[in-house]
Amino acid sequence: MTSDTTQQLTCIADEASRGDRLDRFLAATLTGGEPLSRTRVKALILDGAVTEDGTVTTDPSQSVREGATYILSVPPVRDAKPVAQDIPLDILYEDSDLIVLNKSAGMVVHPGPGQPDGTLVNALISHCGDGLTGIGGEMRPGIVHRLDKDTSGVMLAAKSQRAHARLTEMFAAHDLERCYTAILWGMPGENEGRIEAPLGRSSRDRKKQDVVKDGRFAATNWRVIRRLPPFASLAECRLETGRTHQIRVHMAHLGHGVIGDPVYGRPMRSGQMPDAPARDCLTEIRRFGRQALHAARLALAHPVTGEALEFETPLPADMGALITTIEDGIARRAMARPPR
Repeated sequence: MTSDTTQQLTCIADEASRGDRLDRFLAATLTGGEPLSRTRVKALILDGAVTEDGTVTTDPSQSVREGATYILSVPPVRDAKPVAQDIPLDILYEDSDLIVLNKSAGMVVHPGPGQPDGTLVNALISHCGDGLTGIGGEMRPGIVHRLDKDTSGVMLAAKSQRAHARLTEMFAAHDLERCYTAILWGMPGENEGRIEAPLGRSSRDRKKQDVVKDGRFAATNWRVIRRLPPFASLAECRLETGRTHQIRVHMAHLGHGVIGDPVYGRPMRSGQMPDAPARDCLTEIRRFGRQALHAARLALAHPVTGEALEFETPLPADMGALITTIEDGIARRAMARPPR
């Protein structure tokens, strides 16, 4: 660890720098701290760590303005190797090559800016101990896929280099089955369907994903398990591909975002509710504290032995309670209706 404080690096653009890309200009011009690569500078810009004349800018490709003052905030450097932390895990399966677990909502998978520890990786290092045989030259678990912090459910990690290499190939080829359970806003017009829409960074917010014309191919199969009119639908979403935030973005694109999703959810408005019991229920639903998304099923061939493996996890208690809240709201509406 080389620094414990955030560094503020400042430079003023001169005439020769006018029109240059911001990330290239900053990487070449900033002095006073540790040398920064253009890749590192670009990542910091996307994270909102750069201001132009006091205003945050998040576009690494924007043109530099002559005379503008640019300030880059560089967070302290942390040890690259995560430490072992004794954090309880819900283990579904484990052998010398592979570990499968039921990740709880709220757990971050890998250490990073804003979450240096307390993650799944920290917990796995502690749990596996000497059972980690070395991946990429380090005694660490091999993370081949991730669940968002607030998504719960089945997740796996490699404990050996041979399992890590094979799992990486399997995920790249989409050679496994991954099914999620989601509680969606409203009710789709059809009972099932397939969304094929390319995904990439949003042009409006670089921290978000969006359906974009030149994005990476992405496909999601979905079906309604249960309708909860007029508020919601319980749905199964099966991934053909595994892009960042894929289900959340695809279902929002369909017009039925995941309840509790603060980024893509698009919650129903009170004005859409025809009566007081419905509006009261909507208020309760909107209080749900995370995206109502759960990785319910994972099926694959064992990366080393080839054995068929299948794991299923039940709907977590908070999502079950959300369904009960919606059912109670439906019942209150029925009781409030005048008899015919």
